[in-house]
Amino acid sequence: MIDWEPMRRPLVIAAALGMAIVATIAMLLLRGPNNLAVGSAAVSQPVASVTPVESSRLHLDATPPVRISPAMQFTDVSAQTGIRFRHQDGGSGEKYLIEPATGGVALFDYDGDGLIDIYFVSGRPLPPASPDPQAVNALYRNEGNWRFRDVTHSAGVAGTEYALGVVVGDYDNDGDPDLFVNNFGPNTLYRNNGDGTFSDATAVACAAGRNRVGAGASFLDMDADGDLDLFVANYVAFELSQNHPRRNVNGFPVYPGPLDYDAAPNVLLENLGDGTFCDITESSGVGRAAGSGMATLCIDYDQDGDTDVLVANDQRGNFLFDNDGHGKFTEVGVLRGFAYNLDGSPRANMGLDCSDFDGDGWLDVISSTYQNELPVLYRNDRGSFEDVSRRCGDLMKAVTHVKWGVGFGDFDSDCYPDLFIACGDLEPEVHRWKPSTAFRVPNVLLRNLGHGTFRDISASCGDGLTPVESSRGAGVDDLDNDGNLDLVVLNTGSQPTIIRNETKTANHWLQLDLRGTTASRDAIGAQVRVTARGRTFLAEAISGRGYQSHFGSRLHFGLGDSDHAERVEIRWLGGGQDVFTNVSANQRLRVIQGSSVPFALMP
Repeated sequence: MIDWEPMRRPLVIAAALGMAIVATIAMLLLRGPNNLAVGSAAVSQPVASVTPVESSRLHLDATPPVRISPAMQFTDVSAQTGIRFRHQDGGSGEKYLIEPATGGVALFDYDGDGLIDIYFVSGRPLPPASPDPQAVNALYRNEGNWRFRDVTHSAGVAGTEYALGVVVGDYDNDGDPDLFVNNFGPNTLYRNNGDGTFSDATAVACAAGRNRVGAGASFLDMDADGDLDLFVANYVAFELSQNHPRRNVNGFPVYPGPLDYDAAPNVLLENLGDGTFCDITESSGVGRAAGSGMATLCIDYDQDGDTDVLVANDQRGNFLFDNDGHGKFTEVGVLRGFAYNLDGSPRANMGLDCSDFDGDGWLDVISSTYQNELPVLYRNDRGSFEDVSRRCGDLMKAVTHVKWGVGFGDFDSDCYPDLFIACGDLEPEVHRWKPSTAFRVPNVLLRNLGHGTFRDISASCGDGLTPVESSRGAGVDDLDNDGNLDLVVLNTGSQPTIIRNETKTANHWLQLDLRGTTASRDAIGAQVRVTARGRTFLAEAISGRGYQSHFGSRLHFGLGDSDHAERVEIRWLGGGQDVFTNVSANQRLRVIQGSSVPFALMP
């Protein structure tokens, strides 16, 4: 979001440039002589053999699978899905800061039937508006054949608070995915009862948080004890009762920005293993850094065997909390090149996602940004990040509009993750003073060309990208189990867009559904390497990603023209590996930690 006081930007940029110089010197000191940084679905018959566990090696110089590059085809199927949810931002003309910030979407299989369901969050009316019983979050059960049924009230997840972000994780390891909703006000933890209903476990679990403006959130196992802890991002120190800044552009009232408010610390809750959490924000080191958090991403960015925390901050430098492996964190965003862009400037960062987009065996990170700001693609150079956005082809075209939801996905299964970006402005009248953009604009789909660049195919991939809305959260997942990744987009003040991927291709794919035993049941933090024709790609099981959203619990790998994966290696968080060879393509596999064979999921 933007601060409309233009005099602030030069001061912020000057400070950032100074810090960038410090970061450059620090990174040079960190590098060694080789320029490396220091640091309940049915099952069928088993489908893979097992080889002895051994260390994996990346074959970066090997010949990759042959790329079959079909024309991608996406179809807007929103009208036929039965989804009637309409998002609300709660605005009543007061221009409260939080109004444009809601909200996220969660894609997950809440009832274990093998189909991905959808949970949307919504704001609530803000003063002086009257309460609206229709302003609720919504859960839609996937009935198959692109039909969804509203089960919000029967499931007990409508909510009462002003919701912004959502994340999914089995915090009690009972086999059922639970929901955490990050709100303006007390947060909400829904425990999945395993019978299609949820119970509000917030009070019992001590998970309400600190009554702030919520944003993104992530479940993670910070100390590898098998229990999912919870990282909760907070935006700024905003309250309805405080002095509310009034801003205008050319006489039009506009929203204030995050720099009009004090920064807010994030919150870290430790799972005690008995169904409750304990706030360890201060003792963990997380509370030492305050920002304007919008999105979170918890990954092992440096491959040292523990899960670290990345936070996208709006108009402030991003945070990278490095985990020492025991749940103690040090903020190293500047040192590792993640705090700012190539110019050393803070961006109005919105969403975060990661993927091994260049196939070098390290997770790279994308940050969506504000209008007239280039999305920042951070290439992971063995634990240090480099902004390569300007070298990535049509990524440069995604400058004009405000960018929110962001998600990697190999939409044509050619081995190279493509990129979806959801766009839309904060201001309904923005076109009056900035004719290059508008409140409602098209979203963007960028095809990964396989050599570190992207091509904008938004206008040539069917009618799925033609809806013009003001989008926020977005999710990437296979909604119909056909092996193609589909899209769900939450649109502010409107109905969502459901996009079916109908790409016809001879490419092959593999999807993995991981289950931990000594690791957490969801296997959050497990890293998976899949090798096809000697080329290895990396993915990680993640909880919470994109813009205040959750998706991708089922890991998807495109295999190109290869009809099998030569090797699938899973490194479980907390220790241990499982390795499978000659795994047939075009199937969804459930892999249980320590099992001798994976099983094909049906359908």
